[in-house]
Amino acid sequence: MKRIILLSALLMSMTVGFAKDIKTLVVTTIPQMHCENCENKIKGNLRFEKGVKKIETSIPDQTVTIEYDADKTGAEKLIDAFKKFGYEAQPVALDKKEEKCEEPASGSCNKCP
Repeated sequence: MKRIILLSALLMSMTVGFAKDIKTLVVTTIPQMHCENCENKIKGNLRFEKGVKKIETSIPDQTVTIEYDADKTGAEKLIDAFKKFGYEAQPVALDKKEEKCEEPASGSCNKCP
């Protein structure tokens, strides 16, 4: 019984040691995607970049969402990869929290409507 517990503890510690740092990057492209061929071109070229795990595109939102292993590549490298096939990528902020004004809406603040 002690061997089984020791073996399972060893396996759990090895699993934690091999955990990957998966990150997500959301970009918009220039020129914009307007058809399925654009999506296929982006997906087909990005899938060969080192560390890329998953690619999702959205024509209505004009975004490309890339999940990647941060130990193998970085956001800057992925953005530069778009240039290889004729696109320019610009990061999109994931948290689009609306900025609230601390002052009353008196017209003195550029955040208030």
